[in-house]
Amino acid sequence: MKTLCLKLEQRIFQETEELSGKMESSRNRYINQAIDFYNKIQKRKMLEKKIFAKESELVREESMKVLAEFDSFAVRYL
Repeated sequence: MKTLCLKLEQRIFQETEELSGKMESSRNRYINQAIDFYNKIQKRKMLEKKIFAKESELVREESMKVLAEFDSFAVRYL
């Protein structure tokens, strides 16, 4: 386990103390769980961006094919 020096805003510290007490959890455990949860959210957001970028690329490629087909029809029939 690593030791970390952390400066919290007073409001966040008070809220953390309140909630960890109500949950009968140590402050350290509470903060570890909070950071773990936040890390999972951030990983999910990064994965969503990656998937969205790939989907956008696939849609763009397909759109270009469709436009090329329309262009070929327009040349033939105009």
